[in-house]
Amino acid sequence: MGTMPVGRLLFGMSLPMVISMFVQAFYNVVDSYFVAKLDNALTAVGLAYPIQFLMVAFAIGTAVGMNSLMSRRLGEKRIDDANSAAANGMFLEFVTALVFLVLGLTVIRPFFRIFTDDPELLELGVTYLRICMIGAMGLFLHLGFDRILQSMGKTWLSMAAQLAGAVTNIVFDPLLIFGLGGFPKMGIAGAAVATVMGQWVSMIIALLIVVLGKHEITFSLRGFRPNGRSILEIYRVGAPSIIMQGIGSVMNTGMNFVLSRLLADPLGVPIMNVYYKMQSLIFMPMFGITNAAMSIIAFNFGAKSYHRMMSAWKKTLVACIIIMTAGFIAFQLFPAPIVGLFDDKGEIGSAGIMAFRTISIHFPIAAICIVTGTLFQATGKGAYSMIVSLMRQLVALLPAAAILAVTTGKLSAVWWSFLIAEGMSFAVSMFFLARLHKKELAPIKPEKEHGSKPKAKRISR
Repeated sequence: MGTMPVGRLLFGMSLPMVISMFVQAFYNVVDSYFVAKLDNALTAVGLAYPIQFLMVAFAIGTAVGMNSLMSRRLGEKRIDDANSAAANGMFLEFVTALVFLVLGLTVIRPFFRIFTDDPELLELGVTYLRICMIGAMGLFLHLGFDRILQSMGKTWLSMAAQLAGAVTNIVFDPLLIFGLGGFPKMGIAGAAVATVMGQWVSMIIALLIVVLGKHEITFSLRGFRPNGRSILEIYRVGAPSIIMQGIGSVMNTGMNFVLSRLLADPLGVPIMNVYYKMQSLIFMPMFGITNAAMSIIAFNFGAKSYHRMMSAWKKTLVACIIIMTAGFIAFQLFPAPIVGLFDDKGEIGSAGIMAFRTISIHFPIAAICIVTGTLFQATGKGAYSMIVSLMRQLVALLPAAAILAVTTGKLSAVWWSFLIAEGMSFAVSMFFLARLHKKELAPIKPEKEHGSKPKAKRISR
């Protein structure tokens, strides 16, 4: 992390994560593909998506705080503190999973009543989401163990756990949804069970890798007691990340409300659901690169190696812009076959094509904002990322979507709110980047990384 050429290090760490993230996104697409074969199921899953997004927000946010702290402590050679960060982070993941289990038994039905009065749609959504929330322990613990491996740069091992879970989900989706191969026909409940099974398989494999392998970080709960300082430090970075991604859940909930109630267009929610699943094929590989970059940046920030830290950030920025530009081109040129995967009855059609072409315009700008947010989180400035996300999704996106829905009454107009929001995100991100450079990064530049060379010593004979 501190000596290998940055480009080779970033490639080596990010490649397995890009592969595993892509497969994870792919199995979400496969899940929606099979669900779309059931009446009303795609809309039900779309309405459930904000709560699933919220679970991921808490799981990843806590893991991000843990990852940042472990990587910085490893860079500072404080191994005991890195071990403490791992144990306390996993404790927080476990407790949060229990909270969502309780919520899964109590608040799901009132949540769905916000968006629909259709009893069939209501039951489908409640059935699907309840199973996902009750079984979410696999999701939380897997992401925690996954970040322990990432903080040490062992992303190939992380990939192995994720791939195993993804394959499990992909295989059992059609078997449990349609009752193939002697399995019971469970419909939408089968999709949820397959998802939970995949998460638990990933968790068990990651647990075995972390506990049984020989690593820089030793994870053990023997004699464990929660450490207030470690928990506070994890949440100093993790809480803004939770809020930042939790805002995404609020945004999705708000967009579902705008589409289902304010606009009252029956195509709005399924189109949004299809779009988010397909755009994950573009965004998730980018997140694989930024996850690897976070460990590299945090380690070298802790080691006060400005040149390596900024080199990792710049190389990550270039790679992510290329990925997102490719995604933009694909969504502009081939929206019809993409939408057609989920549209057997021809209901989404031209409205879905218009949505894909309009929303994807913001992809390259989003790459800049996301990579800059990674720099904020890796250097302990998670609050900057939180503010940027707040400005983009709540201050800009939802109000713009609501105004466009009410004033135009057209579904096609609502999608322009994404570009409006990303423009604001870019402006705020650049402001915080300049502030971070001036106050935190510039003072740690060693003289030799400014381009000056040490003076040669004179040798006396």
